[in-house]
Amino acid sequence: MSVPARPVVEDEARPGPAAEERPAADERPAAGQAADETLEDYTLRFAPRSYRRWTPMVVATTALGGIAYLADFSIGAGIGLTHGTGNALAAIGVAAAVIFLTGFPLAYYGARYNIDLDLITRGSGFGYYGSVLTSVIFASFTFIFFALEGSIMAQGLALGLGLPLWLGYLVSTLMVIPLVIYGMKALSKLQVWTTPVWLLLMVAPLVYLIAGDPGTVGRFLSYAGSDGDGAVNTASVLLGAGVCLSLIAQIGEQVDYLRFMPPKTRENRRSWWIAVVMAGPGWVVLGALKQAIGVFLAVYMLAEVGPAAATEPIQQFRGAFAAMLPSWLVIPLAVILVVISQIKINVTNAYSGSLAWTNSVTRVTRHYPGRMVFVLVNLAFALTLMEADMFSVLNSILGFYSNCAIAWVVTVATDIIINKYLLKLSPQAPEFRRGMLYAVNPVGVVAFTAASGLSIALYFHALGDTLQPYSPVAAALIAFVLTPLMAVLTKGRYYLRRTDDGIAEPLLDADGNPSATTYACHVCRQTFERPDLAACRTHDAMVCSLCLSTDRTGDHVLPPEPATP
Repeated sequence: MSVPARPVVEDEARPGPAAEERPAADERPAAGQAADETLEDYTLRFAPRSYRRWTPMVVATTALGGIAYLADFSIGAGIGLTHGTGNALAAIGVAAAVIFLTGFPLAYYGARYNIDLDLITRGSGFGYYGSVLTSVIFASFTFIFFALEGSIMAQGLALGLGLPLWLGYLVSTLMVIPLVIYGMKALSKLQVWTTPVWLLLMVAPLVYLIAGDPGTVGRFLSYAGSDGDGAVNTASVLLGAGVCLSLIAQIGEQVDYLRFMPPKTRENRRSWWIAVVMAGPGWVVLGALKQAIGVFLAVYMLAEVGPAAATEPIQQFRGAFAAMLPSWLVIPLAVILVVISQIKINVTNAYSGSLAWTNSVTRVTRHYPGRMVFVLVNLAFALTLMEADMFSVLNSILGFYSNCAIAWVVTVATDIIINKYLLKLSPQAPEFRRGMLYAVNPVGVVAFTAASGLSIALYFHALGDTLQPYSPVAAALIAFVLTPLMAVLTKGRYYLRRTDDGIAEPLLDADGNPSATTYACHVCRQTFERPDLAACRTHDAMVCSLCLSTDRTGDHVLPPEPATP
């Protein structure tokens, strides 16, 4: 069955019928109300061309503004003080290379097809319900790093204002709620306007220290660490890289912004590619630099504050500012830097985490609970971790978590690169709509489960102390090998439940961008662009992806295609 093309004239102000044409809210189906809530920034669905009015550079700046977090300084400092500068820098470099290589295909897919990482994951080996596993992994990433950044901010408020840590944790949690309510429009303004101030406060003291006392560089490079003689060795490098690789899931937050990239055209292709590379996998370049700076500042402050406090960014920048500024300015500027950094990243953590939780719950329960519910859920998890003093066991938490994150990201990246483009067993155009995908695809689910399970066993010494440092390597290698192997064994049959969505018009336009033609969803009475809809099973009409997700009876979901003989 193919529904003939019946374009709807688009409302330039906002997709959807005019207000006077809509039924009253209490008369509309629940799916219609859910659709209204998701139209602010197209949560849980394809981001339409009509909404994506930003230039590539604005999107890139907004995405990079989200990585202003100070956790990198703590991560780098912890690795450096334990394993020495040489091992720390090698670990940072290894992790950055892996993150860049795996992040590139994910960033490209998100920007090219305007979908977030969960929607990419569904059609890249996991299936419609199978990707709920990875949504939970990603949601965990956001509240773990929210807690980490909130802890750093609380340390700053304690030093600058004398607030007890428990109160600082609460303040750092509550202050992001007003900012995260409004989605991409508010976040883009926040990130663009605060980035120059953040860069100045971070870079200026570092340049002053190196220029004013070149000996600091020598002491930094020769630092041996507490666990050895400073010689570079494989075990120390891999242990440090495992901690850094916990950040591999950051690409999910980058894609949450990159999905708003404008269509790639002949006129903008240069700026489009620069923005995708810079704000996609390129985030790790700045991240690696911050980790290295964290080692430098920790070594600089070690003698003054001791190893525990030297990993705290507030102490690192207090010492750096003290070398170049009058004493009355030191604490205020250090606190300002910490607060700006925390707000910039934690609005992103709260926003992305709420999307991941909402996405999972909507699919499993077939009910849209509202994104703000899960903003609060994510913040509650983060606050609990902060009050439990997760900062004191930071490297242990991140080392464990990295095994799951690596297995997920490497599985999806491998499916895109090898299964889609080399083996051609996975459909190249991404698919995310209910009814078009199998519930579970064994390709990604088996590869991810095996890779994360075995690497976690290694991490907890189940196979001996010698192999323990190799857990992140195991996660990456197992996922990289099993993903194409499972695709070959299953002959790619579990990717698509259907190849025809019942709409005659092609999904992509002549330039390979998602079609911008709009159609009405007969359930929620909103209009959406072509990639977000499929034909209805029981009506000569179309249904949007969110209404398909919330269809509890299956009346609108297309049946599987008949098996070919």
